[in-house]
Amino acid sequence: MSYLAGGRLNVGLVQEQARKRLLCLLEKCDGPKAIIWDQSLAGPIGLVAKYNLLEEYGVVKMYPLYGGTLTIPPNISNVIFISRPQLELMDLIAENVHGEEGKRPRKEFHLFFVPRKSLLCQKKLQNRGVFGSFTLIEEFKCDLFPFDNDLLSMELSGSFKEFHLENDPTCLYQVAQAIQGLQKLYGKISKVTGRGPAASKVWELLERLNREEEDNKSLPVSGSVAIEHLLLLDRSVDLLSPLVTQLTYEGLIDEIYGIKYNTVQLPARKFHDSDDSPTSMSLNDKEQIILNSGEELFAEIRDKNFNGVGPVLSKKAKVISSQFDERHGDKSVQEIKQFVARLPHMLATKQSLARHTTIAEMIKEVTDSSNFLESLQVEQELLNCIDTDKPNAYIEDMIAQQQPLLKVLRLLCIQSLTNSGLKPKLLDYYKREIIHTYGFQHLPTILNLEKAGLLKQQQSVRQYAVLRKALRLTVEDESEIAPKDISYVHSIYAPLSVRLAEQLVQLNGWQGLNDVMGLLPGPTISSVPYNVSSSVRRNSITSEDSSSEPPKLILVFFIGGCTFAEISALRFLSQQEDLNVEFVVGTTRLINGDTFLTSLMEDLERT
Repeated sequence: MSYLAGGRLNVGLVQEQARKRLLCLLEKCDGPKAIIWDQSLAGPIGLVAKYNLLEEYGVVKMYPLYGGTLTIPPNISNVIFISRPQLELMDLIAENVHGEEGKRPRKEFHLFFVPRKSLLCQKKLQNRGVFGSFTLIEEFKCDLFPFDNDLLSMELSGSFKEFHLENDPTCLYQVAQAIQGLQKLYGKISKVTGRGPAASKVWELLERLNREEEDNKSLPVSGSVAIEHLLLLDRSVDLLSPLVTQLTYEGLIDEIYGIKYNTVQLPARKFHDSDDSPTSMSLNDKEQIILNSGEELFAEIRDKNFNGVGPVLSKKAKVISSQFDERHGDKSVQEIKQFVARLPHMLATKQSLARHTTIAEMIKEVTDSSNFLESLQVEQELLNCIDTDKPNAYIEDMIAQQQPLLKVLRLLCIQSLTNSGLKPKLLDYYKREIIHTYGFQHLPTILNLEKAGLLKQQQSVRQYAVLRKALRLTVEDESEIAPKDISYVHSIYAPLSVRLAEQLVQLNGWQGLNDVMGLLPGPTISSVPYNVSSSVRRNSITSEDSSSEPPKLILVFFIGGCTFAEISALRFLSQQEDLNVEFVVGTTRLINGDTFLTSLMEDLERT
């Protein structure tokens, strides 16, 4: 996992710490073990400890957590439940434990809560009569999972809905704890900026945790603090960016196939020659492909606009071809030795190139389709404020053709946000059409979207139109192959969230945005402790001597989720020498437009 240590911040430390904690818990359970995972945790914990490592610590079997009776081999003496502290999961665990009662040989049950115990959950287990069946009830303190050398995610699926729709701040306490955990590893962060109600609440909680830690003297006071600046961004400040189609290579893989915990599942037959025993490979067979910066080629193309990927792949193909051609002709023994030494790397590169060429071809089939291009054109017209205040013919057609509701809602929310709300008559018309076509069971979903501010009635102030001009949210004629602006990640649209990060590192920071900040929801946080006032001048990143200083490290933490396109845009800014800044991304979850809207939908299972 050395790729985690490849950035300015050694993210490998997060992985190492979590792994040690997990293995330490496993060592407390003597004998052969079966782990039963809360299904939302198996993937993320795989980023911390692989199955072969768990095997070394006595784990013989792993099962997903379902209700009903377990079928665990008699040779296993320990059954370990690893679960988020959620009440509905306690019911499933109780069913499992009850199902084992009276069986011989008796098993020991253990429960590890991630990341913290919950009194309510323990009470639930008592009510179900199984609390006393557990030998150990422990905490596996792992708030953040390491995805890459500049990316950490908490993988909390419902944080946006919980806070903004249900007024439940639990997830914000977890965010504050996660940031506090980073400070324990890398030193205290001296400067905090943020925007939005959730950001404000997290900062309040973080300040309280900092005070407690200062009293206990448990925060490391290192001479060189790794993270100098924390930017807290509440997703509600920028609801539009997750909905816009991502047009980077990694973003499109996620849009079309869905990336989960650094892996994507694609049809296996696409990656094998047709004469590779096709009978043994069914149409449903999937190839699991790992996507992280440990793979040289993927690291090079992941953040590029998809139109810029083809030229890179063809250039690589020529280089590889010429390298293999070197084996022909007269060679000295020394030259043959050098060639043989290079061969493993060359073969790995060739394999990587073949894999990504196949993925790019699969994506191209989708992006060349009339469906994709029409939808993208409508989206870009809305982003440019063209005809946003009247019924959109394309959306009407989609409803008439009963296209997937998610697709309809995504474009409809884009229209609502770019028009700063819809006229009451138009909003009612759309709602009527959707209910009539897709059914009454979707009314709660529409109400959720309204409560979240994704669908709303028009207000007198046209926020989007003003922000679009002031922050250059749409940029025409930008080169996608050699971009000079972050808008390349959506071809014409610059994510507002990343524009805020970009403005923050300018000489006058957010003060240059005083005229428009009032259009964004929630308060602004700006905190520079007195003891670091001497370094404030250095914090104006574009100062004259900035080039001689190491780049400043800023942690951008998205509360409510962020997209791969936003991450690519931040990486693009990290590469701009004139800014002399590097961004590391933390998020409650990695999202795209579909997963973001799905988290707000009700009764989706019944549709």
